[in-house]
Amino acid sequence: MKILQNCSNGLDTLNETIGKLVSWLTTALVIIFCYDVVMRYLFSNTAVWITELEWHFFSLIFLIGAAYAFKHDKHVRVDVFYSNFSVKGKALINFIGITIFLIPWCLVIIKASYNYASYALLLNEGSANPGGLPYRFIIKFSITVGFILLLLQAISEWMKALVVLRSD
Repeated sequence: MKILQNCSNGLDTLNETIGKLVSWLTTALVIIFCYDVVMRYLFSNTAVWITELEWHFFSLIFLIGAAYAFKHDKHVRVDVFYSNFSVKGKALINFIGITIFLIPWCLVIIKASYNYASYALLLNEGSANPGGLPYRFIIKFSITVGFILLLLQAISEWMKALVVLRSD
């Protein structure tokens, strides 16, 4: 059980560090939005690349930050019954849910998104809009990275649930 706890702690540390780094993208996103608003409304000027950069940052915040949110139990959950369960009951629900739903779903998305991004890389895909951002494969690979991090956090939470279920 100590090995599971150590592995879980290592995965938690990884996602905690990455989550805190990604949180700085929200500051960058606010700055970009402010710049865009000033340029658009004061100077009647905007650029396609700035709009695309906004949604790229927004995507990165949610994709890469999903594992951090899961780690801190800030994800969406139907809490009607779960909040009334005992610690072992919650661990059992988490164990089953992660095993049956989250891990398989992450694996499917990782495989599909990797193929999707690899094809974009092969084509050296960029924005279809004139003046848009090049290298669209970067944002597409962030889907894969985000779900890999979510999978790692799911494994960590799975291990924590297993430790609780195996305790006396």
